[in-house]
Amino acid sequence: MPFCHAELRAPKPKPERYPKEINTLGDHIRKRRLDLGLLQKQVADQIGVYMATISGWEGNATPPAIRYIPAIIQFLGYDPLPPTSTLPERLVIARRGLGLSQLKMAERLGVDETTLQGWEAGRHQPTKKSLGMIQGVLRTMWRG
Repeated sequence: MPFCHAELRAPKPKPERYPKEINTLGDHIRKRRLDLGLLQKQVADQIGVYMATISGWEGNATPPAIRYIPAIIQFLGYDPLPPTSTLPERLVIARRGLGLSQLKMAERLGVDETTLQGWEAGRHQPTKKSLGMIQGVLRTMWRG
């Protein structure tokens, strides 16, 4: 009948390649890319890598190098790394969030690389003076 019409509404099904569970950084990237309707090439251009690199990350064949973590966090719009509670965990997360190797972070902190490795592994604690230095350097680095 002309006066009778029905409209069916349902959420659009997720693409087949949409991650069912978000367990890895590659899963986070794929989910965000598909949510935004972007191609791997477009994401690669935003992050500054090759399309094959994005494919490898999304397929969980290779993890992203530390130097790309800041760009990945910017693309995602959030930090997918779990919250930390201990000083060693906070040091590792801060260093990775800044995209620095242990050597580069140690240089910025003015300590030997093995000292930073020991702090991150929890083998020893920084002195009060070193803690103050760490906090100061991290504050400066996060501001840009």
